[in-house]
Amino acid sequence: MHTEFLMGNEAIALGALAAGVNVVAGYPGTPSTEVLETVAKRRTDDVYVEWSINEKAAMEVAAGAAYAGARAMVTMKQVGLNVASDPLMSLEYIGVKGGMVVMVADDPGPISSQTEQDTRTFAQFSKLPCFDPSSVAEAYEMVREAFELSERLGTPVFFRATTRVDHGYESIQVADPAEWRHNSPEGFVKDPSRWVIFPRLSVVNHAKIEARNAQLSQDFSSYERNFITSEVGEGVRRGVATHGINYAYVSENLSGACQPRVLRVATPFPFPEQLAVEFLKGLEEVLCVEELDPFIERQLTYVCGKYGLDVRIRGKLTGDIAPSGENTVESVGAALATFMGTEPVATPAPDPEAPTLPIRPPVLCAGCPHRASFYAVKCAMKGKKTIFCGDIGCYTLGNAAPLDMVDTCLCMGAGVNIAQGVFHTEPDTACFAFVGDSTFFASGITGTINAFYNQANMTLVVLDNSTTAMTGHQPHPGTGRTMMGEVVAKVNIEAVLRGIGLTVVETVDPLDHKLAVETVRRVAAEPGVKAIIFKSPCVVLAKPQAKSHVDASACIGCRRCIKELGCPGLTFVDGKAVIDQTQCTGCTLCEQVCPVGAISGGERL
Repeated sequence: MHTEFLMGNEAIALGALAAGVNVVAGYPGTPSTEVLETVAKRRTDDVYVEWSINEKAAMEVAAGAAYAGARAMVTMKQVGLNVASDPLMSLEYIGVKGGMVVMVADDPGPISSQTEQDTRTFAQFSKLPCFDPSSVAEAYEMVREAFELSERLGTPVFFRATTRVDHGYESIQVADPAEWRHNSPEGFVKDPSRWVIFPRLSVVNHAKIEARNAQLSQDFSSYERNFITSEVGEGVRRGVATHGINYAYVSENLSGACQPRVLRVATPFPFPEQLAVEFLKGLEEVLCVEELDPFIERQLTYVCGKYGLDVRIRGKLTGDIAPSGENTVESVGAALATFMGTEPVATPAPDPEAPTLPIRPPVLCAGCPHRASFYAVKCAMKGKKTIFCGDIGCYTLGNAAPLDMVDTCLCMGAGVNIAQGVFHTEPDTACFAFVGDSTFFASGITGTINAFYNQANMTLVVLDNSTTAMTGHQPHPGTGRTMMGEVVAKVNIEAVLRGIGLTVVETVDPLDHKLAVETVRRVAAEPGVKAIIFKSPCVVLAKPQAKSHVDASACIGCRRCIKELGCPGLTFVDGKAVIDQTQCTGCTLCEQVCPVGAISGGERL
């Protein structure tokens, strides 16, 4: 054993490696990404790891490995679970042979997601056990226990961590690689009565699942990570029920003689019912402190009704805890003080000398080729009735002024199909769908096939920057390398589109503004489904050769470069445009936009 200062996701990855994981598959998405990346960095040679093209594929890869007796883990964020739910909802009935952990990172806030969905509720819906760690150290230990339970019961299990655990840091004790468990998979044993899902099998296994979960509820009542912290003090008839990172918030705010009894729930499903009954006895009121759904609150309300306990359960449903958003040490402290009738634990006052933090809205990076792509389409379609359907990725930021080029954004790949729905409703609208190269592989291909098959009239715009930029530059099928470091043949997006049946497919550098505008006008005028591939590398991958600069004597102060592009590297000082040399990448887009040629010096790659 040795000590390491680890991020929560790193701890989860090392816990999985110590547990003998054989196969890890996933799709990048904040706040889950670092789990798989850490496995890739720290694995031994007998561990296979991959970025799958989407979460559904990752779930099925992990399931196949677990069928063969491997210990497998699949990683994703909470919205990715929606994509993976199709195989998962059947996999719960089939089960697995090797241990299989479904690591899902929830994002209260949300900080970097579309939604605030709660995997605890999904676990109950899918009837699968769920682990919910409260700290980095516990995450390391608990993921190993999740593998043991999964393998013992022959079922996938959820491992639900939230952003503050995923991205928190702690010095913890971890096993040396020589101490890691070595798992030798038996291999797949043919048995259609077990592995082929038919209604008869589902009926039988459903009954087994219900019986298993009833027993698990009892087992989890004695699981050491579910516990009651103290007995009720004299005259105190209040309790607090909590979980995950909120247990840390509650603990930090409890001080003094007037202490409530605290229930910490580490396995929200199956709920530890008998432990809850023990917790509730002798109490008059309980405050449930949790994120995101009122999951514990509902469970305790049910337990009170079932066992005839006269305890008032409070929380989100009663307005004592905010019904949405992320909890904080301060918000939990205020709720606890109100509940207990005490003063909140004092927090350090802000430094009056500290400067006010600037407002920093997210923007496309200086030199981002997506800016040039959006601007080319905007110029080409000026004055026409259009809709620009966006998608999930860096390019969602094209919605901001002055570009204003994202009219819709729902989920990955949706823009391609939304554009079709608008066309079938408003045939006189020029419908565009923007999708990134990684998202095209993840979920854009099926929508494109749907458009071609159903005779839509739309323009697909693939923003190919040769990486999965928003989540940390992970490889994808178009990059020519895998997470295992292998160099492989690139999947050619243009060839895929032509294979679908599209006859009008053009690839152009968006940083060649004149050519890009001409290409958009020509392609958009074609009937049916057509595509433009704007191909230019992400600025993080491209190394600028030369940077642009402004000739102040030639600048007329029209601000066109600033008003049209919104590049963060462009500012206006003393009536003249100024380029921040620390940000400029020399993309030359501003040079091409300047009406008097006052900007020069850049060099496109």
